[in-house]
Amino acid sequence: MRAGRLLSLLLLLQNRGRLTAAELAAELEVSVRTVYRDVEALSAAGVPVYGEAGHDGGYALVDGYRTRLTGLTGPEAEALFLAGLPGPAAELGLGSVLAAAELKIQAALPAELQEQSRRVRERFHLDAPGWYRKADEAPHLPAVAAAVWQRRAVLVRYRRWYAPEIVERRLEPYGVVLKAGRWYTVAGVDGGAGPRTYRIGQILDLEPLDEPFTPPAGFDLVRHWQAHTERLQERLWQGEAELLVSPAGVARFRDFAVQAVLDALDRGVPQPDGRVRAVVPIESLAHAESELLRLGGEVEVLAPPELRERIAATARALAARYA
Repeated sequence: MRAGRLLSLLLLLQNRGRLTAAELAAELEVSVRTVYRDVEALSAAGVPVYGEAGHDGGYALVDGYRTRLTGLTGPEAEALFLAGLPGPAAELGLGSVLAAAELKIQAALPAELQEQSRRVRERFHLDAPGWYRKADEAPHLPAVAAAVWQRRAVLVRYRRWYAPEIVERRLEPYGVVLKAGRWYTVAGVDGGAGPRTYRIGQILDLEPLDEPFTPPAGFDLVRHWQAHTERLQERLWQGEAELLVSPAGVARFRDFAVQAVLDALDRGVPQPDGRVRAVVPIESLAHAESELLRLGGEVEVLAPPELRERIAATARALAARYA
């Protein structure tokens, strides 16, 4: 266990440069005191690691020192090749680069790990887009990715869903995210309050600018995206609906409903007739009506009365049409 932790500490310093004891402790999920002991053990083993005190201090390796020891295990090799998404890499313009990197990694692996990585490619395939729809077309994705790498601003014409529909923006792309088959960029905007999210498939034109930028201090793409999606979820729900749902309706809900609705159904109260009585969040009356009509007679709306009447009116209109 400790040998693996020492190797991880060494690779962290090799790949990231100077890190404080607190940062190393957080990465390795150990105490700062344990980091001190591990650094001493590495030094005693001949690894040229040194520490510097002060605000900008920390531990680092002597310049130029690198280890060829990776300690890659079988499961780690499998995960490495499972994580290589050829489709998204190709969209970013990195398909050939990824293929070449994988060939080099495979050639460097021991024979038994080479066989394990081949089995992963034979038996697992990752398909990012959702069901029954094509992946987002994003012809300007390579240009946005280049701007992210080079830290250069871009000028875009962008289509949004509210008026004015077409706008021009100068963006400073901090990062790129693939979510459910759609590409997004998190970018700074002139005059904007903090980073904003733009769907890259909605960019109509893009002009690279020879204008360097620096992301905000401490900006972390993963943490920002997680917080962004949580805020979207919070703003999504505009009300609640009380439902009676049959067992078949609950099963069908699981094919299309979001997690907040499924959680509400799981908290529902079973009724004598086998149905579940539950209060679920809804986006709007119109959206709830369209979603609940998919379940037909497997769901009954008890409240709010406006939603119940909308569905009843639609049912009457359908009955009259098909009479």
